[in-house]
Amino acid sequence: MMINNSLRYLLLSFVVIAGFTACNQNNSKTSEEETVAAGRVKLIADESFQPIVDEEAYVFQYLNPKATLDISYQTENSVLRLLLNDSIRFAILSRKLSAAEEKLFKDRTLPPVTNRFALDAVTFIVNQSSADTLITVNEIKKILNGETKTGTDIVFDNANSSLVRYLKEFTGIKDFKLKNLFAVKNNKEVIKYISQHPQAIGITGFVWLNDPGKDYAAAVDKVKIVAVKDENSKDAPDQYFKPSQTTIALKQYPLVRDLFLINCTGKMGLASGFGQFVLSQRGQRIILRSGILPDSIPSREINIKKNL
Repeated sequence: MMINNSLRYLLLSFVVIAGFTACNQNNSKTSEEETVAAGRVKLIADESFQPIVDEEAYVFQYLNPKATLDISYQTENSVLRLLLNDSIRFAILSRKLSAAEEKLFKDRTLPPVTNRFALDAVTFIVNQSSADTLITVNEIKKILNGETKTGTDIVFDNANSSLVRYLKEFTGIKDFKLKNLFAVKNNKEVIKYISQHPQAIGITGFVWLNDPGKDYAAAVDKVKIVAVKDENSKDAPDQYFKPSQTTIALKQYPLVRDLFLINCTGKMGLASGFGQFVLSQRGQRIILRSGILPDSIPSREINIKKNL
């Protein structure tokens, strides 16, 4: 599980704010009956946003010592297959279930509860030595459709990933025709590849580029983010934007995807407890500190003291 330094400081503030509850006084995890704060549960998540899920799970388990989350990270296609086959009943995805998929669960009397918890940006990155720092939406479409001859390699995480599915839907291209388009293993490997190859463009989730883990932080330092212009934008057709919480919130950066919690457990167990935590002020604050945009901006209380 990848935990960044800022999260550790955040934990300290949680402890001060929350205090030590009766649940936290027992540091051993037991095999008591499952509740929203105790037990063991299997969850499955899209591997393309593992960093933020890891952070949420780490804090949740820290605050609930009797809770154990067994999280498996797989491609979007694998996550959906296991969810639809009733192998696992709580998933974290970058899309909602279709009407047909929802019907499967309703027929099992397990109607899915779906909640958006964050927004992430689909990000184009290049090597630090590259002079290519700008790209337009139309250029992205032409490149992926094979209409632009280029010797630049386009690298993405996995052929079955949510990033690929998102780009197909965004561009309206069913099958990418670019010959020098290829996959590595995951988002981390995309970043490492781009850090070593000046003549390549990588496609990754923005969540991987903020406060990275020690095992790939050096690679992040050797890449830079490409700014994107949407010529069809009503508000800023002539401006290039890089992904940030501000440009995502203002809908200026054009390549944004939603992240969802999909709960098909049909009960108030540990999976539901974790989902409630992610949607809570505390869980949303973790997302805010991660660099991507939370679904709801956590409030801040400010005490103003009047000098007498």
